[in-house]
Amino acid sequence: MRRVAEIAASHADAVDKEGRFPTETIEALKRERLLGVAIPVEHGGEGLGTMRIADLIVQLGQACGSSAMIYAMHQIKTSSFVTHGGASDWHRAYMRRIADEQLLMASATTEAGIGGNLRNSICAVEVAGGRFTLTKEATVISYGNYADAILATARRAPDAASSDQVMVVIPADGDRTLERTSVWDTLGMRGTCSDGFHLVATGDARQIFPKPFSEIAAQSMLASSHIFWAATWFGIAADAFNRAQAFVKAAARKQPDAMPPGALRLAEAAALLQEMKGHLTAAIHRFEAAAGDDDALSSIGFAAEINALKVAASEKAGAVVRLAMLVNGILGYKNGTPFSVGRHLRDVTSAPVMISNDRILSNTATLMLMSRFDTGLGS
Repeated sequence: MRRVAEIAASHADAVDKEGRFPTETIEALKRERLLGVAIPVEHGGEGLGTMRIADLIVQLGQACGSSAMIYAMHQIKTSSFVTHGGASDWHRAYMRRIADEQLLMASATTEAGIGGNLRNSICAVEVAGGRFTLTKEATVISYGNYADAILATARRAPDAASSDQVMVVIPADGDRTLERTSVWDTLGMRGTCSDGFHLVATGDARQIFPKPFSEIAAQSMLASSHIFWAATWFGIAADAFNRAQAFVKAAARKQPDAMPPGALRLAEAAALLQEMKGHLTAAIHRFEAAAGDDDALSSIGFAAEINALKVAASEKAGAVVRLAMLVNGILGYKNGTPFSVGRHLRDVTSAPVMISNDRILSNTATLMLMSRFDTGLGS
């Protein structure tokens, strides 16, 4: 990942300024065969666990926030194959393709008219004669024009309830059309190119995951999303902190007998960054300990803990970057200096609104009405 991160860093400002897809980073990830690292060894991958993948994301996040977010979202979708695709011949074969051909996975869970609630769908798959058809008005498909496959959610059938969903794999080399309906022109994370699309697809009904989407979301996608997003934000915050630390060290060298004015802010940022790291690693350990235990992964306590990770990481990342801005002063505010953190600030500003923290806290509040907070420390 070190070589990929160097390439990503060299193009990060251009990707941000031009709002373009980080082609150089994704090509480097493919060259280094880092897109199939989560695929089990028996299906051609490296079988890396959540901790090692999150560490790769953190490294990339320190170079380019958009590249790290794309890599994180790819890993989230790959985790659905790893956790829920083993019982399906079609999905096992596609896992081998991801590893062999280094395919990039994307997601289409949002939809016009559902109010941002990915656990509901308006569109539906229609299955007949072993084939499916799907038409979806996706308000956002990150890097949809560049992905090798899109994993789309939909109702199980036209007469199914909005929450009775499935997830279907739609390869770019299959029978599909993708018409852009809106352009991703945003404050930050500009390189994810998360445009809106009118998606129409047909294909083999076996492309639909055997498990209901409700189980996929609860048992793998929720935790993977919050962990890999948190890793992305931690990486961005860590790079902003590194720039602030370099600024303070430079000031200390100029006046060795005086404490630089930004030193206390730097210490405050270090404490927040350490809190982020501790929370993230604890959540990964918790997730890996529950692996394979569907009841544990679907429990109220686990969902509440993972929700807390997302909210806390998204808020602390912003706080760390803002402190770095205060430490670096005008050289942090200005673009193009070794201490610039404007791109970092704009990228982490997406964190609290990328699935709104208010929506997540509302879900946690509902869970808390049905359970008691676990005050045990696990001794």
